This record gives sequence, C-alpha cells and structure tokens, in this order.
Amino acid sequence: MPTVDIDAGTIHYDTVGPSDGRPVLFVHGYAMGASMWGPVSERLAARNLRCIAPNWPLGAHPTALRPGADRTLPGIAAMVDAFMAALDLDDVILVGNDTGGLVSQLVAVNHPGRLGALVLTSCDAFEHFPPPIINPYIVAAKSAVTFRVALQPMRLRPFRNYAYGQLAHRDIDGLAREWVAPALKDAGVAEDLRLLTKSLNQQTSLDAGARLSGFAKPALIAWSADDLFFPAEDGRRLAQTLPNARFELIEGARTYSMIDQPERLADLVAEFAGATSDRH
Repeated sequence: MPTVDIDAGTIHYDTVGPSDGRPVLFVHGYAMGASMWGPVSERLAARNLRCIAPNWPLGAHPTALRPGADRTLPGIAAMVDAFMAALDLDDVILVGNDTGGLVSQLVAVNHPGRLGALVLTSCDAFEHFPPPIINPYIVAAKSAVTFRVALQPMRLRPFRNYAYGQLAHRDIDGLAREWVAPALKDAGVAEDLRLLTKSLNQQTSLDAGARLSGFAKPALIAWSADDLFFPAEDGRRLAQTLPNARFELIEGARTYSMIDQPERLADLVAEFAGATSDRH
C-alpha cells in the first residue's frame, strides 16, 4: 500500500485506475477503512477513473499520527486537503460516506480549491450528529484507560455485529475485524481515535450545513433507500442546500451502498464524473 507523508503523519492509501484519469478520492467513516471502497473502485477504474482510497486517521489507520496533529473532524478535513496537495490532485471528485460524509462537507466548505465535484452517500448531516451509537465511546474518551477498556469488546464478533452489522445487508464482519484491529493493537492509534471521539460535537455538523450553500460546484447526493441510521430526508435536505446538486436514491442498500450495490453506485459516480468534468 503506498503512503504519503503530510505534516500530521503518514497516510496509507489504495489506488487503482489510470494515472491520468480524473481522480476520485474516497473518505470513509469513523472506525472504518479504505477496504470498504474496493468493489466500487474496481468498477470505476474500469471506466478510466483514478480511484484513491486512503485509510484516514479515523481509528482504523495503520500508523498513528504525529504529536500535535489536529485530531478533530476539521483537522481530518485539513488532512484531506494536504493529501490532495501532496499528490497534486485537481478537479477531484470527493466521495464521502458515514462520518466521512461530514468530513467531505468540511472539505467542501473549508478547502474547496482542489475539488471539482462532491458526492455524498448516506452520512452524518445537520442535527443528526454524533450518532447515538457512538455516545458511550464519547463518555469513555474522557481518559485513555477507560477508552481502551471500552474498545476491548470489539475483539468479539457479537459486539462487532452490534456496531457494524446493520450498516449493510451483506455480512461485513471480515471488514469490521480488520478495521478494529489497529486501535486494539496500537496504543498510538487508540489515542488518535480517543482524541477524535472526545472532540465530536453537533456544532461541527451544524456549522458545515450552514455553509454548504456557498459550495457551488456540482454535487451528487446518492442516498441508501434502506438506511437504518441516516434518514433520506437529510439527503434531500443536503441536495436542497447545495446550489448545484441532485438527489438519487439507491435501492437495496443500507449505509454501505458501495458494498450492497457497488454497480449502481459506480454507475451514478461514473455518469456524474463524465457530466461534470472540466477536461473536455
């Protein structure tokens, strides 16, 4: 897996597709990793798009951040911008899911320069953040000891299933087991996740939502019809708030449309990429 060094630390990423293709940069959610994007990346690469899926420092990253790094969601958004600069990416299609959708909103309002378009799949937005399932971890994040204790049940499948099982129709325990491993094994990664968790607050999403009307570049809101956590009303509201957006519903998918319906999501993103490219 290639790496990029930015001021905050080392970012590991997967990449597939032609090096001269329009870049599609993916942002996963809290305690998730780049591997979730594999099925849709392969399909988009076959359509001449350059797909880049980093392991962002949201808890499943292989290498802890450097001391002093900003371990908040706005800090992660700044890392996304620094990553794009390090790879000299422009006209980027930024694709976010779950917490990564909120990070993508923060990139759009705070660091839009390298973006060509925005795709938001089911994700945190407006008043619906932080998700209730994370609340016990926010409480535990008050100290390193209590947070490490709170993470330990993720070694067991029933607890992983509780945390991740309703995010997809498919069995994703193999992915979940992979994602929880770094914070369980590496105290530095666990501390990154703790500080991020401790910082989570609703004002971050409210502030992002209040500023989205200033992002005039093309946006696609591709929401999952069967989502149990992120209401479709939020997706429609995002599409109404963004001045150059359209809304699409993905049938047969829960939060992870890239796993449940990768062909449908790839079709939407590829069509959107062609319609919004500045490379004609």
